[in-house]
Amino acid sequence: MRTAGLDIGSRSVKLVVLRGEEIVHTAIADTGYDPRGVAEGLLDQAAWDRVLATGYGRTMAQLHFQAPSVTEIKAHARGVRQSCPDCRTVLDIGGQDTKAISLANGGKVAKFEMNDRCAAGTGKFLEIMASNLGFPLENFGAQALHAEGMQQISSMCTVFAESEVTSAIAGGADRREIAKGLHMSVVRRATAMLKRVSLTPEVAFTGGVAQNACLLRLLREELQQEIVVPDTPDMTGALGAALLAAESDHRS
Repeated sequence: MRTAGLDIGSRSVKLVVLRGEEIVHTAIADTGYDPRGVAEGLLDQAAWDRVLATGYGRTMAQLHFQAPSVTEIKAHARGVRQSCPDCRTVLDIGGQDTKAISLANGGKVAKFEMNDRCAAGTGKFLEIMASNLGFPLENFGAQALHAEGMQQISSMCTVFAESEVTSAIAGGADRREIAKGLHMSVVRRATAMLKRVSLTPEVAFTGGVAQNACLLRLLREELQQEIVVPDTPDMTGALGAALLAAESDHRS
C-alpha cells in the first residue's frame, strides 16, 4: 500500500509518497495561478493507492480529487513526530502563515497558535522585502548574516515595513543591515507566538523559511536553545499527511 500526502500551500505544492514509513517519492512545484492543475500533475507522476490532502488547497482537493483532508496543524505535528521525535514544540513558517504548536506526549497537538490574517512574519513578507532591497530571495538570509550591525524595523505590517525600508535606504543605511533588522522582526514575532504556546525543548523549525540561515541563527540566539531543522523542512506537512493516510488505512 502506497499512501500519499499532498500539501497544497500558498507558494508551493508538495507531494510525499510512502510505502509503509519508507519515503519512495517526493515532488514539489510552485503553486502558481492553477493549484488544481499543479496538484493533479504531481499526482499523475506518482504511483499511490490513497491520498490525504492538507494546506490551503485541501478543500479544493476534496472537491476535485475526492481526497480526504487534514488540517495543517495535525499534518505538521505528525511530520515532526516522524522526523524529529524528541521535539515537543514546532515553529512552522510558510508562504503566508506562521504556526506555533505545542506537542503532548506521543506527538499529539496540545496547543497551537496560527497567524493567517496577514503576511507579516511569513515567507511572503521576506520575499517582498528582499525584492525591495534588491536581493534574490534565495540569497536574502546570507546577505543579512554578513551585516556588521542591524537596522531596527519596528513595524511588522508589510506596507509600513516597506515604508521604513524606503526611509532607511534614503537615509544611507546599509542594505544588509536593513535585511538583518527585517529578519530580526520576523524572529521576534515568531518567538512571541512560541512563548504563548510552549517553549518545551526541543523546538523543531519547519516550512520553507526554515532554510533561511539568518533566521535560524537569530532564533537560536533569541531563544537561547537548540533549534532542530528536518532534512527537508518544507516537506513536513506532506510527510505528516502521508503518515496519517497510512494510519487511517490501517484503522479502516
